[in-house]
This record gives sequence, C-alpha cells and structure tokens, in this order.
Amino acid sequence: MAFHYDYNSTGSQQGYAAMDAGLRSYMLRVYNWMAVALALTGVVAFAIINTSLKEVFFHVARTSSGFALAPTLLGYVGIFSPLVFVLVLSFGVNRLSRSTAQLLFLVYSAVMGISLACIFFAYTGASVARTFFITAGLFAAVSLWGYVTKRSLTGFGAFLTMGLIGLLIAMVVNMFFASSMMSMIISFVGVLVFTGFTAYDTQRIKFSYQQQYAYLNPDELAKNSIYDALSMYLNFVNLFQFLLQFMGVRSDNR
Repeated sequence: MAFHYDYNSTGSQQGYAAMDAGLRSYMLRVYNWMAVALALTGVVAFAIINTSLKEVFFHVARTSSGFALAPTLLGYVGIFSPLVFVLVLSFGVNRLSRSTAQLLFLVYSAVMGISLACIFFAYTGASVARTFFITAGLFAAVSLWGYVTKRSLTGFGAFLTMGLIGLLIAMVVNMFFASSMMSMIISFVGVLVFTGFTAYDTQRIKFSYQQQYAYLNPDELAKNSIYDALSMYLNFVNLFQFLLQFMGVRSDNR
C-alpha cells in the first residue's frame, strides 16, 4: 500500500522547470493507469451481474436479511486471486518487465471486478454511482492536497500502517460477531485510513520522482508508474467500499 521514503533530502535545484514538467507528466500517467484499472473493474463487475456470467461465479442464496450472492468454486478463485496478483507484482518489482507488469495490473483490475460484483447486486445502481462520484471527488481533493502541501507526511506512514493492521484485525473479528455497530466503526476508521493513505502516497510518489524516478530510464519509469497506480487504485477502491457502507442503499433483489 505504502512504503517509507526519506523526504528530507533537498537535491539540486538546477533544471527545476524540466523536473516539474516531468513530474506532472509522471503523475498524469499514474492517474491514467488508475482510471483505466477502475473502468475495467467496473465493466467486469457490471457485466457479471447483468449477464449469465453471474451464474458462473455466484449463486443467489437466501439469508436472514433477504437475498445475497454466494460464490461458486470459480467465484472463490476470482475473489481470492487478486491477492496472488498483488504478491506477484510486489515481489517481482525488480524482475518483471514493463509489459508484464502492465499486463498483470490490467488482469488484476479485471479480476477485482469479480470481487466487487456483489456490490452491484447488494446496492442500488443509483447509490453505487452516487458513492463513486463522491469517492472520486474526495480522492481528487485529498490527492491534490498531498501533492501541493509543504508539510512532510512521512511521519504518518507508520500510523497509517498500524491503523490498517488494526482495521484488518477488527474486520476478521467482526466476521464472527457480525455486529452492525462494529461494522460502522470499522467503515469510519477505514475512510480515515485510506483518506490518509491517499494523501501520503501522493506525496510519496511526488518526492520519489524528484529524488529517484527522474533519473531512471524510460522503461523503468514506466514500470514504476504501474506500481504507483496500483497503490492509488487500492486506496480508491477501499475508500469507495467503506463509504458505500454509509451511503449505499440496499437493493431489493427478490
């Protein structure tokens, strides 16, 4: 999600204009890859829930609160495989080629659509769309702040990581207790954590470019943009899911 960098080194001021133009171009590349991945995830999720593919990955099960999607065997594969892709991308950072990293990122974002397909079933389309645009607005504002702020956010990295670990533990515990109050608290903390990660990662990417990336060859630079896009993509998706707990309107799938 986020890695620690030393943002306190100054570096040379020569060629500042060229550096600034290169940074803007790099950030745009990161956001473009993130946008492509989000679009692919959304298209796959929408296609699954609105076509016969739904029966391939899920079956409708009756629950105490109505109906829900229960994964088939292939559905479980689709739900848990994104973790495999993230691990491959993370541990293969120095071994994967640019084209391989790009392909894995696109496949990963498509497979994520399987996991998120349940959202299109559980919530009304209007509430999903509304939450998406609110998430996009919040994400853009926070990312912009992380980019322009003069305050170093380095020290927040450890706190955000601890918050993420605590969040994961709480989510696992709540799987057994199924407390609606705890779910709301988890969602609130999740919004705070991934809002923080959005600003933190934006500044991390900015300073990493200024201190390291600007001196890489184009191929390595392009590959790094994939990893940075992955971080921002995960921040957006998690922020969206936690906000949906507050803003989503349950659909009446009977």
